[in-house]
Amino acid sequence: MKRSTKPQRGQRIADQIQRDLAELIRSEVRDPRVGLVTISGVEVTPDYAHAKVYFTVIGADAEVAAAGLSSAAGHLHNLLFKRLRIHTVPRLHFVHDTSVERGFEIDRLIDQAVGRSGS
Repeated sequence: MKRSTKPQRGQRIADQIQRDLAELIRSEVRDPRVGLVTISGVEVTPDYAHAKVYFTVIGADAEVAAAGLSSAAGHLHNLLFKRLRIHTVPRLHFVHDTSVERGFEIDRLIDQAVGRSGS
């Protein structure tokens, strides 16, 4: 029975971290490099030691935003520690999520292909 509840707990923790980080970044991070960041997902390791935090950014360079988020990671970790009721709060590792841009590119290519085949 315990094995079936473990992955669900990990996913619940990841979802809570995602919600909390979205709020904390908006309200607590004053670094101008960050820009308009959206947290698109969080993956937590099985031992809860590390979390990959996937983000998208509007109006700023993704690498610059990642540097700003990484510099705020320690502060965000401390704020999460105060909010979450778990023994180990994972270390945050920010990763730019390129899936949205890839989706737009695929849409553009589909529109382009449909436009050519209809000519």
